[in-house]
Amino acid sequence: MRRIGAGKVRDIYDLGDDRLLLVASDRISAYDIVLPDQIPDKGRVLTAISRYFFDLLDTPHHYLSTDVSEFGLPESDWPADPSFFAGRSMVVRKAEVVPVECVVRGYLYGSSWREYQAGGGPSTEQLPPGLQLADRLAEPIFTPSTKATEGHDENLDEAGARKLIGDDLYEELKARSLEIYHKAAEHSADRGVILADTKFEFGHFGGELILIDEVLTPDSSRYWPRDEWKPGSDVPSFDKQYVRDWLDQAQWDHHPPAPHLPPEVIEGTRDRYIEAHDRITDSKFSDYLAEHS
Repeated sequence: MRRIGAGKVRDIYDLGDDRLLLVASDRISAYDIVLPDQIPDKGRVLTAISRYFFDLLDTPHHYLSTDVSEFGLPESDWPADPSFFAGRSMVVRKAEVVPVECVVRGYLYGSSWREYQAGGGPSTEQLPPGLQLADRLAEPIFTPSTKATEGHDENLDEAGARKLIGDDLYEELKARSLEIYHKAAEHSADRGVILADTKFEFGHFGGELILIDEVLTPDSSRYWPRDEWKPGSDVPSFDKQYVRDWLDQAQWDHHPPAPHLPPEVIEGTRDRYIEAHDRITDSKFSDYLAEHS
């Protein structure tokens, strides 16, 4: 088993036989910089939520298992203590990645709100005037972006996305992304949670377009408690926005080195990730840990 890639959060290992091992670390990034502190169990939360939605969604995907023992990998093949991988690893099919991030937005927030305020752009080209921060959109919108290996992804307008990947693939990605968003948003709403926006990745395996990477986690999605949503104002979320807010208050200039997080911010961030898991999956994260101990 050899490592073939490392991102801000995930490490990727080649298992052979058209399989990969995705390992979600406890690293956390903000403003495209990996912070010096980690959030305990964050990687396990992301893996648990991804597994839950891969099982729930009726769509072709790359996920095979979170139980690496099923694949007969001897401990001598592991690059570190095997217990580290428990609960944070997914064995998946090795797909040919489509080079766009498939973003779906149901609410106007984040980078799209900033773009909208500045007069509009690729992710807001289809929106009417007069909207407020955190407004619910009349219909969710598909706003793909480039898939950057370093730095920021860049939003694409529809014409640019069609030119990059072709009309047929664009239409298929749009339909699949909106379908998954609607199902996940309805599922979350039943649990008192708003899925404001999310991003998906797709790839081809065996001639079929499949959903890959993580899915509908607090790292790839913006989840809000429904009872705290109010159009026109900021909304607290179950993700690393808590960390970004602290970094902004600390007046960090978004250049390395990043400051260390205080213990209460680390603990508060961990609590938010776990609350997202427990509310969205109708299960206890502690039970997931026990299953993968």
